[in-house]
Amino acid sequence: MAAAVARGGVAALRRSSLLTSCKFLIRENLCVRTGVLWKQPPSRTFFSDRKKLHTAPVGQVFRLRPFHVLVATGGGYAGYRKYEDYKLEQLEKRGIEVPVKLASEWEVALYKSVPTRLLSRAWGRLNQVELPTWLRKPVYSLYIWTFGVNMKEAAVEDLHHYRNLSEFFRRKLKPQARPVCCLHSVISPSDGKILNFGQVKNCEVEQVKGVTYSLESFLGPRICTEELHFSQAPPGNSFQQQLVTKEGNELYHCVIYLAPGDYHCFHSPTDWRVSHRRHFPGSLMSVNPGVARWIKELFCHNERVVLTGDWKHGFFSLTAVGATNVGSIRIYFDRDLHTNSPRYSKGSYNDFSFISNNNKEGIPMRKGEHLGEFNLGSTIVLIFEAPKDFKFHLKAGQKIRFGEALGSL
Repeated sequence: MAAAVARGGVAALRRSSLLTSCKFLIRENLCVRTGVLWKQPPSRTFFSDRKKLHTAPVGQVFRLRPFHVLVATGGGYAGYRKYEDYKLEQLEKRGIEVPVKLASEWEVALYKSVPTRLLSRAWGRLNQVELPTWLRKPVYSLYIWTFGVNMKEAAVEDLHHYRNLSEFFRRKLKPQARPVCCLHSVISPSDGKILNFGQVKNCEVEQVKGVTYSLESFLGPRICTEELHFSQAPPGNSFQQQLVTKEGNELYHCVIYLAPGDYHCFHSPTDWRVSHRRHFPGSLMSVNPGVARWIKELFCHNERVVLTGDWKHGFFSLTAVGATNVGSIRIYFDRDLHTNSPRYSKGSYNDFSFISNNNKEGIPMRKGEHLGEFNLGSTIVLIFEAPKDFKFHLKAGQKIRFGEALGSL
């Protein structure tokens, strides 16, 4: 009887030892598969008076994963950029010239790898969700307080009227809130901040002082001359010279940044005729002044809609540039335009002509007429031809409102 009990005890001991060995092998295999290069340290035992205390192994308390690394590095880098932007704003307020520090190629590639297009589409869906009536005032009041929105200018001041965030962003203004200047030939198409303006030189345009982008990369290849009714330029001329249609004229530009708290609609800056639309699918990086000062050719990377045509002095174009959470760019007379769509790939562009056999004149636009809207703040870039005596009535960094004068002859 005693021998049988002894044999049973030995068998149980062997099974326990085998089970322990299997657990150890499984644990070691999991450590190798998950890419952990260190062995899991054994638990430590401490004695405190008569009680025996066990500490948990380090590997069980925290296990390093790629997601943790991504969140930590990405969050730290975003915080660092915000701090840098804050310092630049303080320098600007003091009137100190801000030094230009451009991003390296790896920094731009890292930023472009963020799925901003997908995030912007998700944000667009969220904006369409109807808010309960009781929740509208708290949500919109927080937005108003954060971005300094002036609701006294809104056509409808009652916050309960706006069913969702999209309707609130696209709110209309009272007719008298933005009088259109009739004395000057070109007015501001939107509310915003003037980032830069002046003559286009050497086929380069300044997005902010000291940071440029290529005119041809921004607008794309030259459009058919028959479509725009322009005179045929000599083939040896530069891209900039090909856009200038009249002798003695120059090419000018103006960049207006729309902050999230600004009026989101944009209007026609002058009397002109829109002949062509070119849509560039692209990234949706932020276009705030800090990022524009940091990334060269930012506007060429981002999704944009280029409207080209002519006014009384020659070539005229207005470009709406998308940004993070601003994948939606709407042009009121262009129902075929669909921005931030997954069917379009980056690096391409698609053209649409408003001139046809039935319409030889394109789309006539009057100064101040409604042209389009953003889903949130973004950027408007004007590039146009004018005589050499054209003068801007602006200062870089100044705030401007739709209807106020940009420049005149």
